[in-house]
Amino acid sequence: MDLDADKIDEAALALLYLTLHDIQMVWKGMDWEVTGRLFAKGLILNPVNKSKQMTLTDEGLQAAEAACRRLFSAPS
Repeated sequence: MDLDADKIDEAALALLYLTLHDIQMVWKGMDWEVTGRLFAKGLILNPVNKSKQMTLTDEGLQAAEAACRRLFSAPS
């Protein structure tokens, strides 16, 4: 898959904006509300643990790949 780095950077910046606090500060990790919704939808396993990583379900893996292709594929 050929990816458009500019689209990826724009999406990452948008995700960082969702964690905005104290005028210009953002969190490095994914927002807890977002991970909670992904868990409720069955796309990831329980994100509440000490690990800094999360596990995608089979459905979540398929949805993640489809979203990556839709949002970030470079024009042909």
